[in-house]
Amino acid sequence: MLNITLKGGDIREVAKNTTVDSLCRDISMGLYRSACAAKVDGKVVDLRTPLTADCTVEILTFDSVDGKKAFWHTASHIMAQAVKRLYPDTMLAIGPAIDSGFYYDFDTVVPFTVDDLAKIEAEMKKIVKESLVLECFTLPRAEAVDFMQAEPYKVELITDLPEDAELSFYKQGEFTDLCAGPHLPDTGRVKAFKLLSVTGAYWRGDSSKKMLQRIYGVAFPKSSELEQHLAKLEEAKKRDHNKIGRELEYFTTVDYIGQGLPILMPKGARVIQLLQRFVEDEEEKRGYLLTKTPFMAKSDLYKISGHWDHYREGMFVLGDPEKDNEVFALRPMTCPFQFQVYLSRMRSYKELPMRLNETSTLFRNEDSGEMHGLIRVRQFTISEGHIACRPDQLEDEFRGCVDLAVFMLKTLGLDDDVSYRFSKWDPNNREKYIGSEKQWEEVQGRMREILNDLKIDYTEADGEAAFYGPKLDIQIKNVHGKEDTLITIQIDFQLAERFGMEYVDADGQKKFPYVIHRTSIGCYERTLALLLEKYAGALPLWLAPEQVRVLPISEKQTETVQAVAEKLRASGLRTEIDVRNEKVGYKIREAQMQKVPYMLVIGEREAQEGTVSVRSRKEGDLGVMPLDEFLSRVCREVSEKN
Repeated sequence: MLNITLKGGDIREVAKNTTVDSLCRDISMGLYRSACAAKVDGKVVDLRTPLTADCTVEILTFDSVDGKKAFWHTASHIMAQAVKRLYPDTMLAIGPAIDSGFYYDFDTVVPFTVDDLAKIEAEMKKIVKESLVLECFTLPRAEAVDFMQAEPYKVELITDLPEDAELSFYKQGEFTDLCAGPHLPDTGRVKAFKLLSVTGAYWRGDSSKKMLQRIYGVAFPKSSELEQHLAKLEEAKKRDHNKIGRELEYFTTVDYIGQGLPILMPKGARVIQLLQRFVEDEEEKRGYLLTKTPFMAKSDLYKISGHWDHYREGMFVLGDPEKDNEVFALRPMTCPFQFQVYLSRMRSYKELPMRLNETSTLFRNEDSGEMHGLIRVRQFTISEGHIACRPDQLEDEFRGCVDLAVFMLKTLGLDDDVSYRFSKWDPNNREKYIGSEKQWEEVQGRMREILNDLKIDYTEADGEAAFYGPKLDIQIKNVHGKEDTLITIQIDFQLAERFGMEYVDADGQKKFPYVIHRTSIGCYERTLALLLEKYAGALPLWLAPEQVRVLPISEKQTETVQAVAEKLRASGLRTEIDVRNEKVGYKIREAQMQKVPYMLVIGEREAQEGTVSVRSRKEGDLGVMPLDEFLSRVCREVSEKN
């Protein structure tokens, strides 16, 4: 008999080779019906997996991340089977579960249409009704190649693996797919699903390879859950900054300028200006020294820093390295430039920490498929900073960086929307990094201690570190569930030595400092996008590009309206007037559609008495009040940054 330790600590005795689903059935039929997969000693497996030794077992339902992925992965196979039934000549590529559902890539002669999606959904329903059992089997690589000969994309994946590899396949009815799993026991458990869209996707994400057809979908155990999700997607579409930002005229894009190169219109430029001023003022209070460095440099600089070897594909290179004597590149980050400030003369230990900050315009050659509105662009502005510090100062300086980032997130109202990721190196991919294994393990251990001391709730991710050191990534999702890094704080134990950034310590010896690379608010364009989505375009008063709009009831009040607007502007409020020959109700509705926080209506009585009729975007009609009372109220609200 085996001892199986369940989540929570209970121990069950079962016979050797008892499957996980049998164990699950013994625990509870309700749990069995909702189970999607399991974790055995931390490894995610099928429910059909036999238990062969004492172990810990956790049953994964749809409520868990891994349970969802098993559910959605099965749904992707159901979709692929439906496509093969309807369009037998279609060739299969890959079909994984993703954070928001699943997709499958297909090679088709004729692109799929919306009508095709409806047909595929109908066929999927038949497959679900058939409750086909998913059976797993394995083959050696050579046999796997023969088995999948009709699917060239699968053959390519197989031949990339070692010759002695054994590959797993999943079969459901007449359909078989190369797959590592895990999967649900049968197709009948996928009760509710929806195919959401079809788009193009290059094979293996390589623009030099063939464009495939990618169908996205989502699935749930219950129809009610699907309905809720679809309603949430509709709300997300309304909040998408790509829609709101264009409608409210924050930014635009132009095809002949280029993808990932947005034009910030007056509203968008004003919000980013406000954010930049706020950030720079706050950083100055915290002891940062402002720098301004070039947008480009010779390749020599990037060769010293290591970017030329480890980041060149992401850079815009000006010139041909094979032909030109001098090759320049637009900067993808500011660190090697700011280091020159430190290097302008020898430093003493008494000068450390040295905190340098810059509002930096950066350039990164992002893949065309990755770009989205203001979230991911090729030219962007970032609140970048670098701190040179002694080893004994590292924890306090790192703590200060985290404190600044959290302060910014709270002020913007984004602090509840983020998660924290400790990004480490991948020891199995040494070419991606500089430095020795001992150095990496030592610095990562130091960083882990700091994060634990700060009581930060973080996850760990191998392979996400910068090439010169580990980092804390503050992650955030857009309205569609796509996760990006908003703020990053990195410990660099390499570049100071590469650049010869020495200081004379108290013992008279020359030493190299640690360097902390950090942002306080991240990329301004991305932050603007997230704010537009968070507030559905109705930005907080202190950030609103237009804070007050003054509206006359008739032409007779035009002069009064102009005087009121001038007084508001003199108090620092961003104020516009609307003296068009339109009804005041129309003007109010338009101001509300444009998310203006306050509207002041002035008629004959208000003009005579020095009052204003106030309408709030949030609270509606606030009644009539003296102008000075309104001014005091709004200025207080702006200063509090609520």
